[in-house]
Amino acid sequence: MTGQTQLQPTGAPPPLAGTLATSPRKVRPGRAWYLLALAVFLAGAAWLVFGILGVKGQVDAFQRMPLPQGGLISLHHSGGYVLYYEAPGAASGHFPSFNVRIAPASAGASAQSLQPYTTSVTYSFGTRQGRAVLALQVSHPGTFRVVTAGAPTVAGGSYLAFGSSIAGGILRTGLVGVLLIVLGVAGGIALFIVRIVLTSRRRAQLRVPPMRLQAGPPTAPPLGPQTGPPMGPPLGPRGV
Repeated sequence: MTGQTQLQPTGAPPPLAGTLATSPRKVRPGRAWYLLALAVFLAGAAWLVFGILGVKGQVDAFQRMPLPQGGLISLHHSGGYVLYYEAPGAASGHFPSFNVRIAPASAGASAQSLQPYTTSVTYSFGTRQGRAVLALQVSHPGTFRVVTAGAPTVAGGSYLAFGSSIAGGILRTGLVGVLLIVLGVAGGIALFIVRIVLTSRRRAQLRVPPMRLQAGPPTAPPLGPQTGPPMGPPLGPRGV
């Protein structure tokens, strides 16, 4: 009988070691953020346009009387009025010096005070240029006579306009409009910088070498079927 050795199962395959280079995610500002920055910028520009048009409409609604004639003017509510000198070059500060006197011309009309306007407020819309020169306080509305002693005749015409202050409208239009525009531009620049930084990081991550596998410590080769040493001569029939 031939002796045989029993086959033993070999161990697990050798372990593998290596580094797996993962593909980085695309992390960068979405398109919605750029649209938001653009919307803020456009809102600021629209605010400026509509604000300027509003101030222009306010200026167009002023009551005017030609200089140097003077004349009668009707003021329909009590409170503060601003007198604007309108003439070519008035917005740049070029205007002559002359006296203005306002007296009631109807029953019940009353003016409380007439003072120099201390704040520099100017406007220029097309050929119309004006500058705030006087502040009038009306106690009771009515008709008033305006006398402009010493007012010169200006080429292109000059006027004395009566209306409300436009300083508040100019200030709101400028502050809000410019603030929104600056925020929109700054937001767009910030998003662009963030995009560049994240793109640079992603490119750096892509330079990581791909996964390399290397075998672990060598192990003994698997055992195959083997024939053991002979156990002795084959047994045959034996005589008695």
